Amino acid sequence: MISREPARRFDGPSDNARGWRGLPRWCGALALVAVAAFAGHQIAMQAGLARLREAAEHRLDMLATGLDADLARFDYLPALLEMTPVVPALLGTPTDTRLRDVVNRYLDGVNATAGAEMLYVLDAAGTSLAASDWDKPGTTVGQDLSFRPYVIDALGQGRGRFYGVGITSKRPGYYLSYALRRGQSARGVVAVKINLEETERAWRKLPGDVALIDQRGVVILSTRDDLKFRPLLPLDALQRAEVLRSRPYGEATLQPLRWTQKEALDRDVQVIALDGVDQLASARTLRGAPWQLVVLDDLAPLRVAARNAAITASLAMAVLLLVAVALWQRRRAVRQKLANQAALQAAHDTLESTVVARTAQLRAAQGELVHAGKMAALGQMSAGVVHELNQPLTAMRTLSESATILLDKSRLDDVRGNLERIRGMVDRLARLTSQLRTFAYKGELPLAPVQLSHAIADAQVIVAEASKKQRVTIEVDVQPPALSVMAEDAALGSVLANLMRNAIDAMQDAPVRTLRLEARPKEGRVLLSVTDTGPGIRPDILPRLFEPFVTGKAAGSGLGLGLVISAQLVRSMDGSLRAANLDGGGACFVIDLPAAIAVIHNPPVPSHSPLSIAQQE
Repeated sequence: MISREPARRFDGPSDNARGWRGLPRWCGALALVAVAAFAGHQIAMQAGLARLREAAEHRLDMLATGLDADLARFDYLPALLEMTPVVPALLGTPTDTRLRDVVNRYLDGVNATAGAEMLYVLDAAGTSLAASDWDKPGTTVGQDLSFRPYVIDALGQGRGRFYGVGITSKRPGYYLSYALRRGQSARGVVAVKINLEETERAWRKLPGDVALIDQRGVVILSTRDDLKFRPLLPLDALQRAEVLRSRPYGEATLQPLRWTQKEALDRDVQVIALDGVDQLASARTLRGAPWQLVVLDDLAPLRVAARNAAITASLAMAVLLLVAVALWQRRRAVRQKLANQAALQAAHDTLESTVVARTAQLRAAQGELVHAGKMAALGQMSAGVVHELNQPLTAMRTLSESATILLDKSRLDDVRGNLERIRGMVDRLARLTSQLRTFAYKGELPLAPVQLSHAIADAQVIVAEASKKQRVTIEVDVQPPALSVMAEDAALGSVLANLMRNAIDAMQDAPVRTLRLEARPKEGRVLLSVTDTGPGIRPDILPRLFEPFVTGKAAGSGLGLGLVISAQLVRSMDGSLRAANLDGGGACFVIDLPAAIAVIHNPPVPSHSPLSIAQQE
């Protein structure tokens, strides 16, 4: 007795060695998948960033141009007021009540035309003497505004610009100021306040967020209320002192934003984290003010798309690797099969040397069997193909003869119609010859929705000559008219033409010759009956009707393969074909096929219809 322990010790290292040999392949495959995922992610991310940057540039062009225009359209007002006599006169006699009232009303009229929020005049000490809103609450008249930067700049430099919250109105605005001079000394200041809230509301209609940042790094306008009057970075001591003195932000606490720069893509394009959310920040410096206009685009959708692209690329690489492995395994299997065949051939040659005589006898018998099988298969295939090709050829002959007659009568449109039908028949013959495996009862047909009325019309064309010759009336009843089945067009037409031709042949001696085709839906299926008024199917043939070479026709009139082929075609379309004799005489063939729509409401079928009779069989 031999112990099994040594065998286990011998096999173990071999299995482990094979496992370790396969490890580099697995690692390489995982590396390729990872590289594909990384490349897909990077390509999608870069393409998405490029699209976002391009869109942001377009928005910045539009927003910056509009904002510069809003800021510049009131530059003419201070100079206009300087040329108005009543304004310098008021600066000369600021205590004149009547003159102040005249200036107030003049400023109100000018401002109503210009469309600014407020227009007012200050003396050289920075006190407001007259204003367009003198009669409204919160007017600047009488207020000391000498501490405001735009007043200081106008008195010192001739012009001033400033954005801030109004001292009396508590509403933010953009201030333009212009010094009124006599010689070298300033007599007073004309100031215009512009309301930018309409501009801010217009920004909210655009995609993404927009922020306007002043020279101190404080957000002064934004589509997000939580960003307004908050600096990007904490203000230093000098800036805080200036803010306390000029009060540009009203009572705002100036709490710094959670704004962190993560990556600089360009001089004016950065990836930042705002409140923990990654954003693409694209900036543009305005021409008319020392401000920066920034548009923000959320990067989360872009990263989701890049992650999906990475997953898709990794899956594609995995599929390619699986296909490569499958091809390699197939090649390996072929090599193994060839090796096995060679080994079997060697064993066969060894055995053949000892049984030469017996092998010769078996070889001769085998040759005869193979020859007989080939002849039988060839006959069956030829008969089936000839049977299927005969019907379209007959129809083509009929159509060509009809085309000749129509051509003599100069009915060119009808001739063109016949030629179109002949071309359809040629296409059908091409499909029939390319589907020899279907006629050899192997494989499956590609199924697609086929409208029954069209298929029946095509079959009627094929049997038109025979029906006319035998004086057969064909009745078609398809309800609903657009009823469709899942089938193969050429195969279904072949089955219908075969059944109709058989019915016409069966009614040669019948006094009433009516061929009726009726179709109805039933529980996700379609029942199509083909009935005739002939003598019916002989009782001895009916049980074997769908067997090869069984026919009720006279010798030489049929091969007995048409119904066999038709039944096989219907089965390949997930259907069935059955036959029965009608009580009143005649035969009924019922084709059961899946409907093109899975669930179809089917009204009750009358008990006397051919469909009910066929279902009882």
